[in-house]
This record gives sequence, C-alpha cells and structure tokens, in this order.
Amino acid sequence: MTDLTSATCPIPISDYPHVTLAHGGGGRLTQMLIEKMFVPSFANAALETLHDGAILDAPNARLAFSTDSFVVHPIFFPGGDIGSLAVHGTVNDLAMCGARPLALSSALILEEGLPMQDLWRVVQSMQNAARTVGVPIVTGDTKVVDRGKGDGVFINTTGVGVIPANVHVAPTRAQVGDVILINGAIAEHGIAIMSVREGLEFETALQSDSAPLHDIVARVLDAAGERVHVLRDPTRGGLASTLNEIAASARVGVRLNEAAIPLADAVRGACEILGLDPLYVANEGKFLAIVAREIAEQVLAAMRAHPLGARAAIIGEIVAEHPGKVYLRSRIGGMRVVDMLSGEQLPRIC
Repeated sequence: MTDLTSATCPIPISDYPHVTLAHGGGGRLTQMLIEKMFVPSFANAALETLHDGAILDAPNARLAFSTDSFVVHPIFFPGGDIGSLAVHGTVNDLAMCGARPLALSSALILEEGLPMQDLWRVVQSMQNAARTVGVPIVTGDTKVVDRGKGDGVFINTTGVGVIPANVHVAPTRAQVGDVILINGAIAEHGIAIMSVREGLEFETALQSDSAPLHDIVARVLDAAGERVHVLRDPTRGGLASTLNEIAASARVGVRLNEAAIPLADAVRGACEILGLDPLYVANEGKFLAIVAREIAEQVLAAMRAHPLGARAAIIGEIVAEHPGKVYLRSRIGGMRVVDMLSGEQLPRIC
C-alpha cells in the first residue's frame, strides 16, 4: 500500500503555495501542472502523448476520447454562449485527433439562484449546437452548489469519435520542412469575451469565433491523409502557447511570419488599446494544420473552400534550428522569440 503522507508535491510550493488563475490559463503554469503533477501521477501511454484527446485501440477501430470543462464568464457573449461553446470545444478536440465525432456527454454544475430562463437558454443552445454538428448528447449529470459557489453554471462535456485508418496526427509528428497553416484570423474569441466583460465598445462589433471544426478538418484530411502530421486548436494560451507545446513535444523549431498571420483590423485595434498580444489571446474556431510541404497548397485550397477557412493562410514552417522554441519574423524583418504564455492574460475565456 502506498504511503501518501510521505509523497512530495512535485510543484515548487515555495513559489506557488496555492493554485492561481494562471494555472488554468493554458500557459507556462498550466504546463507545469500537467507535466510535473498530472502526467506522472496518472502515467500511461495514452495520456503521455499530451494530445487534445486520448487515442484508444478498439476492435476494428481506433477511438478518440476527450473531455473538457467550460467556466467562461459571462456565460452569454457576442457570437455564442457557454452552451454552444461546450459542444464546439469537445467536438473540436476530437477533430484535432483526426476523429469523426460520434457522441457527447454533458455534466452541468449549477449555482443555486441561477435564473431558470438562463438555464433553459443554455440547454437550448447546447441542443441546437449538437444538432447542427450531428452529434447527440447521449448521457450526462447535474449537480447544484450553494449560492456564491458556482458563478451560474459550469459545464463539462466528454466526447468519443472514430479515427479513419489513414489518419495519424499527433504533436510529436511535426517534422523539419513541414508547413504551418491556420484556417482564419486569430484572437477573436478572447477579445469578444473581454469586450463584453469590461463593457468596452468599438467601432466594429466583435464576435467570438466559436464554431465546430470537424467538417473543415475532415476536408483537410480527405485532401492530404497521412501527410497531415499535426492538428491543434489554439484555445487557452493562444497561437503562441500552442506552437510552443508542439515545438517541445516534437523537439523541433518553429518559425512564424507575422505578416502572414490573419488578424482582423478591429481585433488588432482592440489588442492595441488593451495592451494585449493577439498571439496569446484565445481562439475557439481556429485550428493549426502542420503538413508536409509538398501538399501545403492543396491543404490551403481545401481550407479556403470551406466557410470556416475563407481567410486560411500559410503562417510558418518547422525548422531544425532552435529546437523547442518558436521564433517570429516581424513585419519589419526582425526576429524575436515567442515564448510560452506566462501568467494569465485573459481569465475565464473558455
């Protein structure tokens, strides 16, 4: 029997004696929790790939299995709400494993005093999103916590999907010479959340990009198959943190071209006003595809043929230099290191 009282916490308690918001922000402290506490404690082959979901072998099939929790504040925001976000988020995690989603579960933690009309609105939004995606919510759970202990509603969704035989994507498969593509403009979700949370008004209405990505991902995979090496959605921590995770997992370098990264003028202006770097702002309807160079233009065309990929672009490449690090070529031609997010730039965005 293991003596739990003798176990030593792997996190440097002198630096972080308590959990902070930054531990959930998708950046350096989140990575520390995962790599030093969770992965060693629950160690197994499926977990250690650090994918958006686990890849499980089943008779005559490979399954993707993913879970996510949503604590966004406010629960209603321009372009979506916590209900549709919960469905989209888990469907997208399955898609990033190369899977076609089969079914979802949903667990709701409700705070005493939540207006029933708000709950009905959230439930209807989940139902509409699931119907649009074509993935049923087949099981679930509900709990209620005391007033003041839950911030309205928290939602956990879990999903399962089937991975086609010719699809093999993982963060470790990024290879020198590969090309990095994204399906559209970054930072829209985080800035939309910030604008409504802080009561900010801009000349152009800012909308979250929350959307289900399984269909556009399926088109990319149909176009390129095994030559698609990595799929990731840059949610918490944004584009910069996601690419740092990939660079570390595959032990390769990443070189980005700032001028090629799609960014809406309104979002750029909002980031300048708020002092935020759009590379670190969350997205909910964008994904990265890291593919063999010879089929990059083919993948780009497949993205642009889909409504969610109209602004798709090639934004960088995988290089042998500076393994484990991400560099950005600025618009004026200089190079700078793009590090993992440190701290919490935008709390409670998903």
